[in-house]
Amino acid sequence: MSDPLKPPGIFKRLAVVVYDALLLIAILFLATLILLPFQEGHSFQANSWQYSVYLLFVSFLFYAWFWTKSGQTLGLVAWKLKVANKNGENISWKQAVIRFSTALLSWGLCGLGFLWMFFNKDRLTWHDIASNSRLIWKKPE
Repeated sequence: MSDPLKPPGIFKRLAVVVYDALLLIAILFLATLILLPFQEGHSFQANSWQYSVYLLFVSFLFYAWFWTKSGQTLGLVAWKLKVANKNGENISWKQAVIRFSTALLSWGLCGLGFLWMFFNKDRLTWHDIASNSRLIWKKPE
């Protein structure tokens, strides 16, 4: 195992993103399936802002639920990491909103918020800093 005090690097973080993206895609398919009976035979329109907001909300619930309840999504479990506050505890819903929103902004700016870890002495990303949380190594139980 890596040094428990050393924050995970970019490759571990990206691996977590890939793992979580696979599960999130399945959840978004299910969320869409739930809406289909209410479409009355019409397909979803690409420019439908309501549908986009709905999927964004489902995505937020996916991450926030895991972050606030156990600190770990599937990807974080696989790589033995945890999202935690400065005391090592699970983050609050407010922190989850800030973390999710800032991570979206970071991705929207070509990943600049993730790359920020190369310039931060504590290897924190924008969403770590903004939400006053961080990725830590999960202690063996």
